[in-house]
Amino acid sequence: MRVLICPDKFAGTLSAPAAASAIAAGWSASDHLVQRPLSDGGPGFVEVLAAALDGRLIEVETVDPLGRPARGEVLLAGNTAYIESAQACGLHLLTKQERNPNTATSYGLGLLLLAAVEAGAAEIVIGLGGSAVNDGGAGMLAALGAAPVDVAGYALPYGGAYLNAAAGLAGEPRLRDVRLVAATDVDNPLTGLHGASKIYGPQKGATEEDVYRLDAALEQFAGVLEKAFGVTDLEVAPGGGAAGGIGAALIALGGRVVSGIGLVTTLIGLTAELDAAELVITGEGSFDHQSLRGKVVAGIANGARDRGLPCIVVCGRNETGFREAASAGVTETVSLTDHFGSETTALAEPARGLTEIAGELSQHWSR
Repeated sequence: MRVLICPDKFAGTLSAPAAASAIAAGWSASDHLVQRPLSDGGPGFVEVLAAALDGRLIEVETVDPLGRPARGEVLLAGNTAYIESAQACGLHLLTKQERNPNTATSYGLGLLLLAAVEAGAAEIVIGLGGSAVNDGGAGMLAALGAAPVDVAGYALPYGGAYLNAAAGLAGEPRLRDVRLVAATDVDNPLTGLHGASKIYGPQKGATEEDVYRLDAALEQFAGVLEKAFGVTDLEVAPGGGAAGGIGAALIALGGRVVSGIGLVTTLIGLTAELDAAELVITGEGSFDHQSLRGKVVAGIANGARDRGLPCIVVCGRNETGFREAASAGVTETVSLTDHFGSETTALAEPARGLTEIAGELSQHWSR
């Protein structure tokens, strides 16, 4: 039997490739296994594409959201470079106590962009998601040579809270006319009730008071970006709220927004693999109601259902009901928490759990 294994990451524990490998390790050796790990633009974006594309990885010294040294990568395939905001701005780079969107910066992403430019890329695709920042890409622009300044011309401190004093940009971004593409499945605008601060700020450490302050600061910064780059309606542009407003900065720089999962599935040839499969296994860390509304797992389950294929979801924890999952095309759901009987063990040994679950499933599904 031809089995397609295509999980997303298990956030905080396993990358998508590691999850796929763990599932494959436990499945029956008599079946033909195809591994196609997935990403929607967030953590693991570069790793997933590097496993599928004929390109080379360039290591880059960058900084994390607090300005500490960090390592990132640029994947260069032909004249297109792929980078991942989470490698420099990721929430996973900070402890819970360190999370503070008032001061967190996207400066490190700017360093990754510069490295891609220096590598000779004509187009740079930036995966957005899982960020700890809410600075509207201000830090990124500073690294590119266009630092936000106040009315007196002084550079602003890093972080979203200081953008309420933004009056302009000092300098031009050093991008050498490269084309920019923002890969994300977040369509939130920059500001407002569905904006970056309101929807994603709290998980990054923002208090209720912070949310209002950050939203006002992004509104101010949007006006600066519109004036600097000759764009309009930046506050309401779909995807502008991605990665704490980095999406809006990329749009201002002339970038276009595309579906992260759509881009990845095209590049790794997932459609052809779905057409050839007889069984599909996907998964993620938390399988919940949001999973069934546009996330990676829902897309895979829908694709399997459209082809009349059974689809198994393996997850860290399951917070959906059987009917709800079945309506999205899910045939069976198995969680690490149920398998181990302990969330602590599930978080500590996810790879072992996935391998054991796959072994049990293959006894029922393998021919």
